[in-house]
Formats: sequence, structure tokens, C-alpha cells
Amino acid sequence: MEFTAEQLRAFNGSDPVEKPIYVAIRGKVYDVTSGRNFYGPGGPYAVFAGREASRALAKMSKNEEDVSGNLDGLTEKEFGVLEDWERKFQAKYPIVGRLSS
Repeated sequence: MEFTAEQLRAFNGSDPVEKPIYVAIRGKVYDVTSGRNFYGPGGPYAVFAGREASRALAKMSKNEEDVSGNLDGLTEKEFGVLEDWERKFQAKYPIVGRLSS
């Protein structure tokens, strides 16, 4: 399934009955609903829910301005951190689609 950024925003955990929680990393959309305590409203990573979170994960940041897919200017170390996050997501959460560019 392909999502626009706007469509992805609807999967932010605000409708727990009707919609799962999705987070995108490098354009892959993961269903993180099983991690609702982390990604759902009030959770420590709720800022990532329904969003492309690659830059924020690479920078280990929960700042709103870092929650994007823009990888420009990341250091080699930050790319390594992002790869670690991506491996964790791949091992733990199913991929349900892609973010359209």
C-alpha cells in the first residue's frame, strides 16, 4: 500500500478502535500498533506516530523539527544510528506499505 504524508498522519494513534499506528523509516511504513505504549498518545515516542521519522531517529531526537524524512547533512555516525533503528523495526514490526515521494 502506498501512503502520502497526509494519509500517513491519520495513523497516529488518535483513533485506537479504527486505525493502527504507523511510523515510516526511509519510506517504509511500519505497523507499530503492538508498541502502542511507546507510539500511542502520551507515549514517549508519540511524536513519530503517523510520520516519517528517519531524521529524528538518526539524530536520536524527539524535536518536532527533526521528525522528517530529510537525511541531508546527517553524519556517518547518524546514518549508522538510523540503520540500527531500521534493523530493530524490521525485526519487530511488519511493513505495511511505502511512503510516496
